Amino acid sequence: MQESEAKTHLTVYYRVGCHLCEEMTALLHEFQDELKFTFGLVDIDANAELTVRFNADVPVVAWGERILFRHFFDEAILRQALQHG
Repeated sequence: MQESEAKTHLTVYYRVGCHLCEEMTALLHEFQDELKFTFGLVDIDANAELTVRFNADVPVVAWGERILFRHFFDEAILRQALQHG
């Protein structure tokens, strides 16, 4: 794979010490190469607006403004979103 290949970038809104967040990132790592995406982590507690928005929902996986799933990893939703946009 060449570095120039475009990859979809997802955002994971998380909280430090959240076991569901740790599980989510581990599962996303497992599918990164196959589904050709990258992801970044955003600590909601570092931003008051994000804390209010996602306080009870972390982890949240988003693609741009589109929330793909909350709380638990969903392989079917991830595959569908990345394959069909």
